[in-house]
Amino acid sequence: MLNHGDVWRAVDKLAAAYGLSASGLARKAGLDPTTFNKSKRVTSEGKLRWPSTESISKILKATNANLQEFISYVENGTNPAPRNVPLIGFAQAGKQGYFDDAGYPTGGGWDEISFPGSTDPHAFALEIAGDSMEPVFRDGDIVVVSPEGGVRRGDRVVVKTRDGEVMAKVLKRQSAQRIELSSFNPAHEDREFPLSDIEWIARIIWAAQ
Repeated sequence: MLNHGDVWRAVDKLAAAYGLSASGLARKAGLDPTTFNKSKRVTSEGKLRWPSTESISKILKATNANLQEFISYVENGTNPAPRNVPLIGFAQAGKQGYFDDAGYPTGGGWDEISFPGSTDPHAFALEIAGDSMEPVFRDGDIVVVSPEGGVRRGDRVVVKTRDGEVMAKVLKRQSAQRIELSSFNPAHEDREFPLSDIEWIARIIWAAQ
């Protein structure tokens, strides 16, 4: 059974997991910064006020978290235990031998970072290189991607082509034959590929900037 306190605590825990305050999370989701203020969680008459399903949907989309992660905060009120994930450079990611056919990192010898937020055992981190992803991601930023997370329209994704090109884009559209990607940087053109040219695609679930 859902408990008012547990749901609000889950909002706070989600914010903390992505390095945000409750007001920062609201702002990132396009909501009024006071949406999740503690003073708004109970009315002046003492009636409990719950976060709306729309606001929950928006904060999940803004953080690229999934519902399973949010529910874990509701159920136990704690962040998932941090674990180390491989950290791979964009130049390395384009080479052979770093990923299997499913887009899972293989081998070893790479650097690692501690990451608290994913239940995907194959999650890995990439270090952004260059300016083609500005202003969203800048040179040196770290993004964590989830090969098992599934992707949908509007998601921020990392894509690797069979030619070895690795790019971070927004998934604009995917059909049975083609994939369309929007660029973050307006100076760089959008891309479109036959699905047969794509080696793997993974959803960005977190960014350290």
